Amino acid sequence: MVGFPYAVRMSVRAIPLLPCSSIEDITDFYETLGFATTYRQTRPNPYVVVARDGLELHYFGMDGFDPADSYGTCVVLVDDTEPWFEAIAAGLRERFGKLPLTGIPRITRPRRRKNVGDLSGFSMIDPGGNWVRFMRDAQPAPVDPAAESALATAYANAVVLADSHGDPAQAAKILAGAVRRDAGASPVEDQVQALAYLAEVQLRAGDADAARTTLDALDGHTLAPEIEEAVADLRRTLG
Repeated sequence: MVGFPYAVRMSVRAIPLLPCSSIEDITDFYETLGFATTYRQTRPNPYVVVARDGLELHYFGMDGFDPADSYGTCVVLVDDTEPWFEAIAAGLRERFGKLPLTGIPRITRPRRRKNVGDLSGFSMIDPGGNWVRFMRDAQPAPVDPAAESALATAYANAVVLADSHGDPAQAAKILAGAVRRDAGASPVEDQVQALAYLAEVQLRAGDADAARTTLDALDGHTLAPEIEEAVADLRRTLG
């Protein structure tokens, strides 16, 4: 490696530029979520900046751009993901009448992810198809795989597949197989967690009937508040 002849002693700031098909769609969407438009231009190139609570997101418009084909992404490091999720989810519910779990835009829930040291994170997929990934800014916690049930391990793997890699179909396949093999052997809280998430990834993969069947398997179980809220959002989406 070639070293620099002198040290760079100044602040450094990198700003990701995210693509979109319409900066108007971006500003309209983000204003619903409590963001302010702090900069906007239409010529020579469409460009907009939206911001709230110290977070700035920059977008540029592209003619003919299809959000479904977007590879755009950025990571937002925050002290706690829950307040950000609740604020964004409230805006999404106000705009859409429910939490959008499929299509574009959509959102995932805060969950611990084994591929980032078990830190909590969620993703919002914006109207440009970009994955805005909110992650907790902390040191990864040590994880003891031996302390987990096989079903909990399958759940953790499914979260990585669906919420990090964007492959809900494969996540549903893996988790459905794990649920069948488990046959009620794991702790009840692991079963409930797996079933609730299985229903979500089945819905996200386009199999609404399977999601309904999986949700029915939760009937009679006592649900933790966060699971109960997730299930309620799923039922609203399924209608």
